[in-house]
Amino acid sequence: MLEYNNVTVVKKANTYFEGSVTSRTVIFPDGSRKTLGLMLRGEYEFNTADKELMEILAGEAEVLLQGEESWSVFREGDVFEVKADSSFKIRTSGILDYCCSYIN
Repeated sequence: MLEYNNVTVVKKANTYFEGSVTSRTVIFPDGSRKTLGLMLRGEYEFNTADKELMEILAGEAEVLLQGEESWSVFREGDVFEVKADSSFKIRTSGILDYCCSYIN
């Protein structure tokens, strides 16, 4: 899907790691939500409340999910799942464009 129609976009950015990761929240008519964001080069760790599906729109990242021992590489078009109430580490050597879907 290249675009979302009939949605609400929250104007205020979600900003993490001193601005190295930013996103905007998109709310759908059914109440579901996604964030569209960018990560600058670096390594970050995120905690989750809901289950998350992370889609890589552009760029490449290495991801270490909680409980796993090795990093996995994800590129444009790839999706990875993060369990609810867990965490993951992500590192990228360039700009990463992503979409995160929250699953209740």
